[in-house]
Amino acid sequence: MQDLYIIVVGIVALLFGAVVGYYIRQSIARKKAGTIEAELQKKISQTKQTVEELLAKAKEKAENLEQKAYTDIEERQKVIIKAENRIFKKEEELEAREKELSRKEKEVLEKLEKLKELKSDLESLKEEAIQKLENIAGMNKEQAKSELLEKIEKEYQADVLERVRKLEERGVEQYEKKAKELISIAVQGYALPQSQEITTSSVVIPSDEIKGRIIGKEGRNIRAFEKTAGVELIVDETPGVVLISSFNPIRREIAKIALEKLLRDGRIQPARVEQEIEKAEQEINKKIRDAGEAAVYETGVLDLPEKLVQVLGRLQYRTSYGQNVLNHSMEVAFLSSAIASELGLNESLAKKAGLLHDIGKALDYRIEGSHTDIGAKILEKFEIDPAVISAVKSHHEEYPYESLEARIVQAADQISGARPGARKDNLENYLKRLEDLEEIALSFNGVEKAYAIQGGRELRVFVLPKEIDDLTAHRLAREIAQKIQQNLKYPGEIKVNVIREMRVIEFAK
Repeated sequence: MQDLYIIVVGIVALLFGAVVGYYIRQSIARKKAGTIEAELQKKISQTKQTVEELLAKAKEKAENLEQKAYTDIEERQKVIIKAENRIFKKEEELEAREKELSRKEKEVLEKLEKLKELKSDLESLKEEAIQKLENIAGMNKEQAKSELLEKIEKEYQADVLERVRKLEERGVEQYEKKAKELISIAVQGYALPQSQEITTSSVVIPSDEIKGRIIGKEGRNIRAFEKTAGVELIVDETPGVVLISSFNPIRREIAKIALEKLLRDGRIQPARVEQEIEKAEQEINKKIRDAGEAAVYETGVLDLPEKLVQVLGRLQYRTSYGQNVLNHSMEVAFLSSAIASELGLNESLAKKAGLLHDIGKALDYRIEGSHTDIGAKILEKFEIDPAVISAVKSHHEEYPYESLEARIVQAADQISGARPGARKDNLENYLKRLEDLEEIALSFNGVEKAYAIQGGRELRVFVLPKEIDDLTAHRLAREIAQKIQQNLKYPGEIKVNVIREMRVIEFAK
C-alpha cells in the first residue's frame, strides 16, 4: 500500500514538473522573440536612414550634373553663335569679291572686243597697203617673193653649193670620228681575252700504270664509261694524260669530273662508273647555276629571276663558231653599257639586253626556231622588260629596231664576234655536223641515246631492248646510215654502231 502511494506521488510530481517546465520554456521563448523583433526593428531603422542618406547624395549629385550640363550648353551656344557670325561675315566678303570679279570680267571682255576691232582695222589697212604696192610694182606678193629668191639663188648659187658640200663633208667626218671614238672607248674599257673552245679535255693521271685499270678487263670499263657518258675516251701512249673527246661541252665536263673522281677513289668498274657519272651530272647542274650567278654579279645585272640565271649559266657550255657564248654575252653586255653611257642612253637597259641577247642558244637544241625567237619566248615567260625583249629580238636584224639601245646591242654583238681569233667558221660547221648526226639517230623510234664520237667518224646508237630486237637492230642501223647519206655532206665514211644491251637486275633479300 505504501509502495502504491509512493508511485502515485511520483506520478503527480512528474506531471507537475512537466507543466512547470512547459510554462518556463514558453516564457523564455517569448523573451527571445521580443529580443529578435527589437533587433529587426533596429536594422530596419538603420536601413531607412542609409537609404535616405543615399537618396540625398544622389539628388545633390543630379542637381550638380544638371547645373553643369546647363553651363556646357550655354558655352556651346555662345561658340555656335560666334561661328555663325564669322560665316555670315565671310559670305558677305565673298559676295563682294564676286561682284568685283564680275565687274572686272566685264571690263576685260569690253577691252577684248575693242582689240578685235582694232586688229580687224589693222588687217584692212595692211591689205590696202599691199594692194597699193602690188599696183605700183605691177606684180603680186608671191611673184615678187619668187623673183627675189630666184635672183638671190642665181647670184649666190655657187657659194651655196660649196657651203653645202663643205658642211656635208665636215658632218660625215665628225660622225665617223665620233663613232670610231665611241667604239674604241668601249672596246678598250673591256678587253676580254679571246680563246676558242676545243672539242677535247685532258685528265692528268698519276701514272701510266692506271691506264690499264681505266680500260679494264677486255675493255669493259672504258666501254661502260663511253656508253654512259656519251664521249670518246682516248687512252694512248701520251704519258700522264687521258683525253676525253666530245663536241658537247657539257658531256665532256661531266665525263672529266667523273673520271677524276674515279682516279682519286681507285675503284674503277662499270657499276662505279655509272654512279660517278650520275653524281657528276648533279654537280654540273650546280656548276651551271654558279656560272650564271657569276655572270650576273660580274655584269651587275642582279634583278633576274633565279631560273633565268640557271638558263643563262648553260651558255658556259655552249659555243658559237668556237667562241664561248657566256663570255661573249658578258662582253656584249659591257660593250653595250659603255657605248650607251657615252651616248647618254639607258645604260642599264643596254647592259641587260646585251647579257641576254643569246639566251635562246641555251635551249635551241630543245625548241624549234631561231635562237632570237627562242630567247624572246624565254624572256616573255619570265616577264622581262619589253624594251629588253625588243633589243634581243632585233640583234640579228630579224625584227625592226625599236630603240637606240637595240642598235647598240647589235653593234656590240658584231664587235665581240669580229675580234681577231674570237670565232672560227670551220669549227662551228664541224660541231653542227656532229649535232645533226645525233639528231638523225634520235629521230628513229626505239632509240634511247645517240653519241657522235671519233670526230664524227662513228655514231653509237643505244636502243631500248624491249622495243628493238636483233633483227630490227640491223635494219635500224641500215636506215640510219641511209638517212645520213641523204641529209649530210661529209668526207670519208661514218660508222653507225647500233648497240642493244639487255640488263636484268634482281635483289636477294
